Amino acid sequence: MSNDVNLPNAITTLRVLLAPVVTVLLFESSVSARLAAFIVFLAAALSDLVDGALARRRGEVTDFGKLVDPLADKLLLVATLIPFYLLTLRLPELGDLPLFGGIALWVLAVFFGREALITWLRTTSARRGVVVPATTLGKRKALTQNIFIGSMILWVAYRTAVVEYEWSGSLNRFWASLHGWFTSVSLVLALTLTVVSLVVYVLAFRRVLGGSAA
Repeated sequence: MSNDVNLPNAITTLRVLLAPVVTVLLFESSVSARLAAFIVFLAAALSDLVDGALARRRGEVTDFGKLVDPLADKLLLVATLIPFYLLTLRLPELGDLPLFGGIALWVLAVFFGREALITWLRTTSARRGVVVPATTLGKRKALTQNIFIGSMILWVAYRTAVVEYEWSGSLNRFWASLHGWFTSVSLVLALTLTVVSLVVYVLAFRRVLGGSAA
């Protein structure tokens, strides 16, 4: 049994390997490459729903999984948000989202700042022998982020097609409005839950660390 492959850890490792693939595909200027980026991202995002549950069901929870699983999530966030920022900055026609236009630097600051602060707080609490578990709100935050990212990848692919094939007409305008607003609303929800979950975590860490110091 000791030679058996730990399937949950293999899935987590695969997610780490898929993240840079999404980045490379997003920076390709073709519609097909950016649609492929969506498929790869979808596979990586769905694997996040599988590996943890599978590890618990099979009794294969390991220190490797505990360490690499959240790292894989953060890597996937970086692998998509930075291309979004750079692409919509250099080529504004790939953005054109309602409310936002492109993906601004402050959006990255909110997402990445939250992850950096939570990582620092977790490290600090771990050094004191205190573990603060993930909350349902944190999981909902991750879900809304993934919905936004998936929608944004498709939006970039769509805007690439609009520019490349010079799409126009009422059907195109309808889809642009529908997809654009869905992406913008999902971004607003993701940003909101990112900030709210940060506040909740900070208060939780404050209570736990305050209690451990007493």
